[in-house]
Amino acid sequence: MKSFYLAVAFSVLAASVVMAQQPGEIPPAPPLPGAAAAAPEPTAPSAGDLTPVPTDTADELAPPPTDKDEPGGKCEGKGKGGCSGYALLVPSDHCYDDFISPITNPMYFEDPRTLTEVRFIYMNHRIPLVANTSAGAVPLGGDGVQVYSLQARVAVTDRLSIIATKDGMVISDSVLLDDGYTDVAAGVKYNLYKDPCLQRLLSAGLTYEIPIGAHRALQGGGEGEFNVFLSGGTELWGGHWLSAAGYRFPASDEESSMFYWSNHFDKELGNSGIYGLVEFNWFNWVKSGTNPALNEIEGFDLINLGSTGVAGNDIVTAAVGAKYKPNGHTELGVAWEFPLTDRRDIMENRLTADIILRY
Repeated sequence: MKSFYLAVAFSVLAASVVMAQQPGEIPPAPPLPGAAAAAPEPTAPSAGDLTPVPTDTADELAPPPTDKDEPGGKCEGKGKGGCSGYALLVPSDHCYDDFISPITNPMYFEDPRTLTEVRFIYMNHRIPLVANTSAGAVPLGGDGVQVYSLQARVAVTDRLSIIATKDGMVISDSVLLDDGYTDVAAGVKYNLYKDPCLQRLLSAGLTYEIPIGAHRALQGGGEGEFNVFLSGGTELWGGHWLSAAGYRFPASDEESSMFYWSNHFDKELGNSGIYGLVEFNWFNWVKSGTNPALNEIEGFDLINLGSTGVAGNDIVTAAVGAKYKPNGHTELGVAWEFPLTDRRDIMENRLTADIILRY
């Protein structure tokens, strides 16, 4: 009995010690000899134990992607080839691969995109039999002129490009001019605004025409010619609208000055890569030259006759055609152009064809 009382007294003493250390808590009864120990009860984690769960990539915690990247970035998925990046030779801006380049007024109707490409151009230009002037009908012969030209564009950055817009060879059956090389024109183009998601862009540029062509081909006149222009484009009604306006002014008084406004509308036929197109060009002569040989008659885009009596004259042309664009690197096009106005000067009609190889 004495050992039983000692055990009870020892248990009471141990319980009082535990209660003194943790007031308000009643410790569990000690296990009976030979019984298995009970599993500890789960406890709530403290605030310090709430650590973030690591993830494999930061993308799992990123917000869902949107159509537009950060300002000044690119909109993925637009166009046939996606957006281009940077390289030693900067590629064309492929965010606008659903666009096609204009084809008429080829020396001055500049594509607003930043491009790295070469473009082969062929023109069969028909001259009228006569041109009507205030002094009466002036015979022009009605013969044809063929032009073979190569243009080049090189993107320096995603916005700045160097452009070579005029060179080539004239083969003539006309009494007005003979065979010979054309003048050479080159300059720069800079993209002022672009929104790939809305498929809109605007560019500006400047070119200078060096008068090194053959005089017998009605080239090489004066001291050269400047051309300053704006060119823009947008998606429109399931197709595209490109528009360019510019002012051509000579470095001397010998040649004429001209304002032009060119417009292009196209639509792809399904997903065939075949586009139907129509284009309109307005030529307005602002200042006459000093050459009286063909008074009141001027030479459109390829030739600046520097004629007297042309200030205030207007000519509007229209063109219908098609282009085939199998991918973002190749275009083949053809267009038939003709005057809409009674005044036509040296244009009866013109067939223009081009092949573009684009990087």
